Amino acid sequence: MTAAPIILVPGFWLGAWAWDEVAALLRADGHDVGALTLPGMDSVETDRSSITFADHVDAIVDALRAATTPAVLAVHSATGFSGYAASDQVPELIGAMVYVDTAPGKPPLEPDFSAVEKPLDWEAVAAEENLDGLSPEQIATFRERAVPVPGAMLREGYEFTNEARRDIPSTIIATGYTAEAYQTYAKEHPEWAFLAGIPELRSLAWVDLPTSHWPMWSKPAEVAKVIGDVATEVGERGRR
Repeated sequence: MTAAPIILVPGFWLGAWAWDEVAALLRADGHDVGALTLPGMDSVETDRSSITFADHVDAIVDALRAATTPAVLAVHSATGFSGYAASDQVPELIGAMVYVDTAPGKPPLEPDFSAVEKPLDWEAVAAEENLDGLSPEQIATFRERAVPVPGAMLREGYEFTNEARRDIPSTIIATGYTAEAYQTYAKEHPEWAFLAGIPELRSLAWVDLPTSHWPMWSKPAEVAKVIGDVATEVGERGRR
């Protein structure tokens, strides 16, 4: 198979393990896949006091630089922020972006957040996010393995300077909310940081996949197919 390599980045409280099922499906289909555990997200015991937003962006950029050809960068949830920043730094290394129930965010997410880290507050998350299709076992695993997020991820900003990021072919997989809702909110609420990059993108496709905010668990086969199809398209485009 001639396809672009794939880099999977999990959202808040998660490590590379969150992508295990999707990664296995992609590899079974012949894809070159890597998943990241971002700095500070390896263990609850890790000292996160000095880990910055830039550290997370750098980790994604390093993975892109290690790829043999321009890769498909798939980001989930709040890593729409660090992923979009990475696309600003090395757009030439990204064949396509896939935003998994997220969007190109422009930080800061919570500028007034002052704590060293943000642990998982399951009750608050369950009240806010779509849980459709998640099994009790998946929820239990999430809560057991969740790692606090470095506080800098919420409060630090980033200055975007590279217009080339706007031309990266991008796909948003809309799960917890519909594609129409995403587009409406982005238009009506330009102040919402996590949607702020949507109007900037010049090549943006949408996939509606009604399910939980964690579709890598609730609909792994469908997520793998979207990402795999994008990687194949990027690979074919590179051969032309």
